[in-house]
Amino acid sequence: MRKKILVRGPCLTRSGYGEHARFVLRSLKTREDIFDIYIIPVNWGQTGWTAEDNEERKWLDKRIKATAIYIQQKGQFDISIQVTIPNEWEQLAPVNIGVTAGIETTKVAPVWLEKANMMDKIITISEHSKSGFTNTTYQGQNTQTGAPMTLSCSTPVEVVHYPVKAYETLPELELNLDFDFNFLAVAQQGPRKNLENTIKWFVEENIDQKVGLIVKTFIKNGSIVDREHTEKMLSSLLSKYPERKCKVYLLHGDLTDAEMHSLYMHPQIKAMVSLTHGEGYGLPLFEAAYSALPIIAPGWSGQCDFLYAPFQESKKKKGGNKNHPYFAEVDYNINTVSPSAVWEGVIMGDSQWCYPEEGSYKMRLRQVRKQHSKWKKKALTLQKWILENFKEESMYEKFVENIVNKEEKVTDVNAWLKELESDIVESS
Repeated sequence: MRKKILVRGPCLTRSGYGEHARFVLRSLKTREDIFDIYIIPVNWGQTGWTAEDNEERKWLDKRIKATAIYIQQKGQFDISIQVTIPNEWEQLAPVNIGVTAGIETTKVAPVWLEKANMMDKIITISEHSKSGFTNTTYQGQNTQTGAPMTLSCSTPVEVVHYPVKAYETLPELELNLDFDFNFLAVAQQGPRKNLENTIKWFVEENIDQKVGLIVKTFIKNGSIVDREHTEKMLSSLLSKYPERKCKVYLLHGDLTDAEMHSLYMHPQIKAMVSLTHGEGYGLPLFEAAYSALPIIAPGWSGQCDFLYAPFQESKKKKGGNKNHPYFAEVDYNINTVSPSAVWEGVIMGDSQWCYPEEGSYKMRLRQVRKQHSKWKKKALTLQKWILENFKEESMYEKFVENIVNKEEKVTDVNAWLKELESDIVESS
């Protein structure tokens, strides 16, 4: 008998969590022989909703309608999977699994630990995100007895990465660029992405160079008003450099997954740049990496799971590192997050993240521009490793295995669920 599994998440939005939710659903869909899938879509901030008309969207719409009818009929679920930040996790079924990109800083909020301990398992996207749960503890007192208490994560935390995507055909993008050598930045505006410095330091380094920077960004959404605000921000920043030869282009609005891949593959785009303070995973960096685009970024947080790859020569050296950076590493310091980034119940004021160094970033821009063939070779090596180790089928299988139990075969799902449900009853 198939288990009724409810997925609640922003599966129809153009957001990182939206893509995360769709990955979860694609994974479950590979095993419709054991899962009867139900979906509750939710908003994600002010990000727009997808407008793609394809087979996946038709399937999503069908399952969403079926879910609404089932809930109206007072139907119950065997498992819930909730794809969101932990603040929103609830016990919706006998078995509850929280799926999250985690936190970009060094620690999670107390409420995240409290919510985590309500779940039966947590699945996150990177080793950095996992460490936020497993390495955070808070000391306190029992309000009634005064006895000391420690708050930590007692729920198992597993890591399942995003997979690469394959495209049979790609649309052509008309970018109207002035130069043949251009860098690319993909980031929503806000404190964490550090976009202002990404642009400012690029212009300062390349003020006399015929190179460009394409900035794929928005403030809140893809609306006309948002575009106008974004253009004003960019114009204000660039007005300080009236004599510059380099160009900065704004690419605003939504692009489909295939269009984004075309962007990474565009012959006039030579490298990706990011001065992010921290990533749960860094999906644009991942997509650029498996597109063989050279990358300039700090070696800290979620992107480390795919920007470093085994280095064969290190095995010959006693004590050599197993992993090698196949990207242009930007030096950084670890310090307290900026006050503008503090988000009550999410980003703690005393947590830390990385601050990329200006001089190191400018040096890497110069090196990649002058020695592009060297960095392209590294990017091709990294691409090969990612394509071999982040395959769709492998990641889907790994996710499903984590739903049923990583120690047991998928075919034993019914037995595992009965055992887990009995444990929950006994402990309640």
